[in-house]
Amino acid sequence: MRADKVELSWDAGKHNWLVRIEAGSEVILRHCKLPKDADEEKLRGAAQQTAVDDGYEVDPSRITVIR
Repeated sequence: MRADKVELSWDAGKHNWLVRIEAGSEVILRHCKLPKDADEEKLRGAAQQTAVDDGYEVDPSRITVIR
């Protein structure tokens, strides 16, 4: 299954990154324990791996990091 969009944003309440995977009308939320100041490459890699772990293919250009 292909993800339409993947967003990664800092969840201040949980003190970790929130990965939001959108596929059609389905939205899946997962947390990622990278540090807040992690570089863009690590964040994008973690977001992509999280989507893959949940059974989704994702185009790297569809990954958005919101700081």
